[in-house]
Amino acid sequence: MSRSFVGPLIAGAVLFGASLPLVSAQGPAGGPAPAGQQPPGPGGPGAAGQGRGGRGGGIFGPGFNPQQTFQQRCASCHTAEGMNIGDRVAPSAGALRTLPTERVYQSIAIGTMAVQANSIVDRDKRTLAAFVTGKPFNADPDALGITKMTNACTNNPPLGDIAASPSWLGWSAASNNARFQPAASAKLTAADAPKLTLEWAFGVPGAGVMSGQPTVAFGRVFFASDNNMVYSVDAKTGCAYWAYNAGSSGRFAPVLGPISGHPGISYALYFATGGANLYAVNPQDGKEIWRASFPNRVTDANGSSRELNNVSASVAYHDGRIYVPLAGSETFYTPASECCRSRGGLLAVDANTGKLLWRSETIPEPAIRTGTTATGVPIWGKSGASVWNTPTIDATRRRVYVGTGNSYGPVVADTSDSVIAYDMKDGKMLWHHQEFKGDSFMASFGPGGCGPTNAPGGACPEKMGPDWDFGGSSVILQTMANGRDVILAAGKGGVAIALDPDANGKLLWRTQLWENQPPSALGLVLWGGSSDGERVYYALQQPNGGLKALRLADGTIDWNADVKADRRGQSGAVSSIPGLAFTGGWDGILRAVDSNGHVVWSFKTDIDFKTINGISGKGGSLGVAGAAIVDGMVYIPSGYTGVNSGTGGNVLLAFTVK
Repeated sequence: MSRSFVGPLIAGAVLFGASLPLVSAQGPAGGPAPAGQQPPGPGGPGAAGQGRGGRGGGIFGPGFNPQQTFQQRCASCHTAEGMNIGDRVAPSAGALRTLPTERVYQSIAIGTMAVQANSIVDRDKRTLAAFVTGKPFNADPDALGITKMTNACTNNPPLGDIAASPSWLGWSAASNNARFQPAASAKLTAADAPKLTLEWAFGVPGAGVMSGQPTVAFGRVFFASDNNMVYSVDAKTGCAYWAYNAGSSGRFAPVLGPISGHPGISYALYFATGGANLYAVNPQDGKEIWRASFPNRVTDANGSSRELNNVSASVAYHDGRIYVPLAGSETFYTPASECCRSRGGLLAVDANTGKLLWRSETIPEPAIRTGTTATGVPIWGKSGASVWNTPTIDATRRRVYVGTGNSYGPVVADTSDSVIAYDMKDGKMLWHHQEFKGDSFMASFGPGGCGPTNAPGGACPEKMGPDWDFGGSSVILQTMANGRDVILAAGKGGVAIALDPDANGKLLWRTQLWENQPPSALGLVLWGGSSDGERVYYALQQPNGGLKALRLADGTIDWNADVKADRRGQSGAVSSIPGLAFTGGWDGILRAVDSNGHVVWSFKTDIDFKTINGISGKGGSLGVAGAAIVDGMVYIPSGYTGVNSGTGGNVLLAFTVK
């Protein structure tokens, strides 16, 4: 699949899209461009001006021409409209200009465009990022925090007991990843939905894409954006408690859990960014407790070093451990580059100290060299099977479940496009169910790049796969009315399955979700569904969208809601409460669908907002993150570019019943 992160990729934005791994925005010696020196965006005014092309001086420094570099390495995909690559649309040049410069730099440095920029020194990568966005790096440390906001909270009361108030603790309300909120915590009914009204909008400074799921606890909302910041705001009023600068961003929900060994601190906010960087932050005041990094670098035959993994999803917390999903780094391929030995994996980390307990890969066999390309570049296999989703916890059986992505390169892994079960104790792979065999997919650039079919002997797949993975859609563990547990999964291939956790993942049922033709590489189910114990709900990325309800007992389709979305359909993760499901689409509309499949409420978020904190705010497309429903309120971030011509934005919206 193509996910980069920050746009991690689940659908993978090609250059600097909504999905890509990121690195520190605080650059090396030499630092960011000084405030006020604002280079033009791609093709912008002064593109051939003083200080470029080896003239020396100026804001770009000697010997580096960012306009020429952009034209040579980037412009063929990042056109005015955005080029279609393998059914994905690369962000247009205009879309890139809406992103924070720090985020573009991170994509060039260690994200999906690192291969394209592998011969550029770090200083010039920073220069190129500033050219692409037309903005300097943010030189004001207070600009992204709360000190310049108009709504700082007047006091910061103690947090108390996490169980004393309703919560939504990470990617899902609970660690089974059902994204279902019981009535007692939702304090919202299906009858209330038509009366939902916007309570407040919070503008995120310097943000261009909102792809972080809100976490709600202690009467506060914790959320992140692509400006490298994590925020804590009051759940009812939106006043700002604190902001923490992680130095890099990611597509994640901060996860709350207990911590010990740190006097005066009972809980921590855990999250991972970029190249497997893990953080524990005090939810009371936003101060760092610990941070840890788990690099997985390799040196290629040409002597260059690269990172094989990135993190582009939320971590999971259980019983004093953090489970971190890992994605491979070779979705995008340049023929001159070495390939393919990156693969997905799972880390178990001590939540109290940040110490690594175990590390497992999604492909049990070691990568081996399988040949050499005609140009002398080594070829490796097996590769891929990335985990772009939040691990699912099975406390009863002491297991962790993940979904995996497609393979990379000419050798296909048996565990790609699969659901995998790991032993919590030591990370041993217990079983896997592969739904689609032979699926190796890569988005490729330049002469000799990968296409629908390729000659044997190269690093490309001999036949390009459909890219039908489970990578971005978390597995759901749900208990049915009869007390039996079931594992539910659906993904880009447009097939929903149910597996038996007590029979090593035995297939219980399989349901085809598409009707007229199989989905393209863009996929049908992107960010996952929600289950209330009777049904599972999946939003569909297809013309006019749709929300399908399947009965857990046998996979029968109960209904297909006519949501009347635009041609791009629904991509956002589904959330539900008793009798009601919330779904969001590329059109920026959040919809509530009742138990009969009728849309009973909708709100267009792709507009400008007057924000509660005095920051200019604009909504856009809805994707990745879904609604969090807690204590009578509904929270959702708006603004997602992705790979389907989405509209960026920078607001967190809060709704309540009036």
